[in-house]
Amino acid sequence: MPIDHALELRTIAEVLLEKRESLASKLRDDTATEADKANLDFANEVVALARNRVAVLQNELARQEGKDVWVERTSESHYPHIRLHGGARDDDPPTP
Repeated sequence: MPIDHALELRTIAEVLLEKRESLASKLRDDTATEADKANLDFANEVVALARNRVAVLQNELARQEGKDVWVERTSESHYPHIRLHGGARDDDPPTP
C-alpha cells in the first residue's frame, strides 16, 4: 500500500504540536527536565520555521497576483522576495 504523504505530514504536524504542548505544560508545572526544555526549544523552532515558510508562500502568491507586499532584494541579481528567517528556500523566482 503506497504511503499517503499528505496524511503522513498532517500526522507528524499534529504529533509535534501535541508534544510541544505537553512539554510546555511540564515547563509551566516546573517538572521539565533539561532534555524537556531542549526538546521544547527544538519544537518551537520547527513550528516557527514552518509558520514562516507558510507566510513566505502566502506573500509570494499575493505578489504574483499583483498585490502590494513587502519584499527584500538580497542583491540586484536576485529575485525580490519576502524573506523571513528560515522561510524562503532560495532567491529564484517561483516556477509556474
